[in-house]
Amino acid sequence: MPLDNLLEENKPLAPFTTLGVGGPARWFFQAKTEEDIAGAAAWARDRGIQLFVLGGGSNLVVSDAGFDGLVLHVALRGIAVEDPGDDSGQRRFRAAAGEDWDSFVTRTIEEDCAGLECLAGIPGTVGGTPVQNVGAYGQEVSSTIERVRAFDLREMQWVEFTAVECEFAYRRSRFNTVERGRFVVTRVDYRLMQGGAATLSYADVRRAFAADAKPSLAKVAVAVRSIRQSKGMLLVEGDPDCRSAGSFFKNPVIANELADRIARTSGKEPPRFATADAGRVKIPAAWLIEQAGFAKGYAMGRAGISSRHTLALINRGDATAREILALEGEIKSAVQLRFEISLEIEPVLVGFEGAG
Repeated sequence: MPLDNLLEENKPLAPFTTLGVGGPARWFFQAKTEEDIAGAAAWARDRGIQLFVLGGGSNLVVSDAGFDGLVLHVALRGIAVEDPGDDSGQRRFRAAAGEDWDSFVTRTIEEDCAGLECLAGIPGTVGGTPVQNVGAYGQEVSSTIERVRAFDLREMQWVEFTAVECEFAYRRSRFNTVERGRFVVTRVDYRLMQGGAATLSYADVRRAFAADAKPSLAKVAVAVRSIRQSKGMLLVEGDPDCRSAGSFFKNPVIANELADRIARTSGKEPPRFATADAGRVKIPAAWLIEQAGFAKGYAMGRAGISSRHTLALINRGDATAREILALEGEIKSAVQLRFEISLEIEPVLVGFEGAG
């Protein structure tokens, strides 16, 4: 059937996002196969129409005007578990991009494979994890990803990338930096350790198992979900703190000298976390925001800050994208003025002028 007969027009996008704001897509198509993706890409290219790839919608702010192009909703399903054929003791999980991330993490735990247990409870789909280099509580997907399969919208062909070729860094990859918008991820291969020990490097997770030196992967995942829920970062129906895009701001990585100056001028020692660069440290954005005068539960009209986590901006009820970004701007300005740090946002902006 021709693609024109399968497209939906003026499809509301807010219901496809966890933040719940934004206008409609001019055209909307749900791709269930790789052939669907190639066909939709060709349709948009031939007509000179912008294309946006939508996954789980957990990291998006859609403009109030919506998106004047084709929104391609990736809904590919399937998980294959393989023996890599070496003596590593690992197993390979090949997951389609449309698989629910938390359900996939649960599957890996059921297979007694370590490497993703601290990433339980994160909303979204598998396809978004290499794009953002998703990480939490001491783990990042970059440490387990073996290969990413994608469709190249520029060359109109299928490509595969090794982990090194993905150019992973903190919350970054080639897919959201130098080649943002060029590739549609369709499959991600992870290599996980069969029978491996759970990761207990994060303080909150260690505290949960003070009396248990070797908790099971399942217990760690339960604890992580509980921690996320306590911070309003677990999607629970009816919970107003869950109408968010997760962490709205990235934790900045700054020079040690700037961290020292912040401690002197504020009279408070900021929390510091080591990075691969000995001369730089990571500072929690939440600490900076709170010191700049924004407390949990802060409200600005219909937009606000979660009552449980300063990093989460929430839709307090029928908020517009303009209202969410007005609050974001107020916070960024206050942090810049007080600490000379320009916060970067985590969510992808869709349908805004200059965004893409």
